[in-house]
Amino acid sequence: MRPRGSVCSAFAGVALLVLLAGCSSGTGGDDQPTREPATAAVAPAASARPAGEVFALATPVGGLLAEVGTGQLVALDASSDTTAVLFVVDPATLTRVGRGGIPDPGVRTLQLPAHGAGLAQGKPGEVLVPAANRVIRVDLMTGVMSEIPVDGDAESVQQRQDGSLMVGTADGRVRTVSPDGKVAATVSGLASADAVALTGEHVSVLDRRQTSLTQLDLGADRLGPALRAGDGATNLVTDPFGRIVVADTAGNELLVYSAGPLVLRQRFPVGSSPYALAYDQRSDTVWVTCTQSNEVVGFDLSTGIPEEVGRYSTVRQPNSVAIEQRTGDLFVGSATGDGLQRIGANDRKRGH
Repeated sequence: MRPRGSVCSAFAGVALLVLLAGCSSGTGGDDQPTREPATAAVAPAASARPAGEVFALATPVGGLLAEVGTGQLVALDASSDTTAVLFVVDPATLTRVGRGGIPDPGVRTLQLPAHGAGLAQGKPGEVLVPAANRVIRVDLMTGVMSEIPVDGDAESVQQRQDGSLMVGTADGRVRTVSPDGKVAATVSGLASADAVALTGEHVSVLDRRQTSLTQLDLGADRLGPALRAGDGATNLVTDPFGRIVVADTAGNELLVYSAGPLVLRQRFPVGSSPYALAYDQRSDTVWVTCTQSNEVVGFDLSTGIPEEVGRYSTVRQPNSVAIEQRTGDLFVGSATGDGLQRIGANDRKRGH
């Protein structure tokens, strides 16, 4: 099934973005127009049975990560109480999650020193959690945590191949942190640095307040070219081919960029408030949750013309999604406490 609507050409898309927002390479962003950051649309009550299996968790899920070294699924607690928690789940024993909403001993609970803004892959076996004034390193095998101090509230983090971290903060700064925890460089000028994309040697940053994607000029420690990212972008995901897929939640589209130079390659309609993103390496498919319809939709990117390959009902308020790359299983987390969902790779092959 092909996606609803048409796909604009890369050249038309770039021209439109230049007309709307221009292209910047300066160091300051104070004169840029900003907006309230787009958020996931409030989901209606579920009207269809979620696909696959649903397992209860004791908390709303604010983020999901399938850790590459251990194969463990990590869920970030999204509740607003004073306790910050990570749930660590072995997908092979996910059926052991208590149906009454309380995880049994098959699910480990790790208490964090601060509430996390998201989850990122660290070195194998390690999860990175950006938080207020720090990035928290979590060793999933031992549960041992360490902290990297950050001047400001860390909103995003990614680890580069050399072990250094790119850390984005709420005040629009992006810091390069060396493996020993020292700040090696700082790039400022964004309104907020909400998501970091690493594609080869290139670093690009999503700014929700300016709904823009900006490539960093790391050699000069300044902002590089920037493009408008729809009407209200929220999240991004990268793939091994150097693509950066951005969810334009307010504009109901997916946008596909490449960096070096920064170019909009594809844009296509999704509808229903696209929000969380995950990439399946085995099938070259990007999965996006749609919170207005409680669905997750897959698009095959292998031909250069995105093709819809799956659409499944989800738990209510599907604000997070992850792919376990070893099995291809798809996981969706409910931000309203309606559980953790698994849609197996084999189940998806059998159709909608």
